[in-house]
Amino acid sequence: MGRILLGFTIAIVVGLILGYFIWRYKLVEDTLGFVVTALQSIPSIVWFPLAIIWFGLNDFSILFIVTIGATWTMTVNATSGFKNVPQLYQRVAKVYGSSGFHFLRTVILPASVPQIISGLRIAWAFSWRALMAGELLGGGGGLGQLLEMGRSLGQMDLVISVMIIIAIIGTIVDNVVFSRLERNVEVKWGIRGRA
Repeated sequence: MGRILLGFTIAIVVGLILGYFIWRYKLVEDTLGFVVTALQSIPSIVWFPLAIIWFGLNDFSILFIVTIGATWTMTVNATSGFKNVPQLYQRVAKVYGSSGFHFLRTVILPASVPQIISGLRIAWAFSWRALMAGELLGGGGGLGQLLEMGRSLGQMDLVISVMIIIAIIGTIVDNVVFSRLERNVEVKWGIRGRA
């Protein structure tokens, strides 16, 4: 679980920073924006051979796969969130003298929160899948490794049991953490009424 949390955290930080630069600078959007879109279309497991060459068959390879799995999605969602901040908010803040980090902290980030939360939810799903795929291909222990062991021994009951556990864990994390967080943000922003 530590690998996915670390990889997910790195992906969030990198995604938010890249998203900010793509939103803020036209040159970065025209160059890096295209690259990010292209990289997002590559399944994270395709990076596994490179991860093995660069890091060996160990936890760093899995961490890399998990991070790659979420970074591009987080970048795209952060960029979209920053771009969708209403111009009215931005003009009013600038009229009142907001600029630089203050403008980012008090206007752009708060107005982008609903989109960023959606990005977190999707990035988590990509990270979870990348972790399972990396473990399945032999990088460390865990549920993916257990799934591979069941396959190699021909124990379909073990394979199906692990698949069910993977689905349950993914669903619990999504519903307990991200759905609740998204719902709370939507209620706070007035997008959704209180249930």
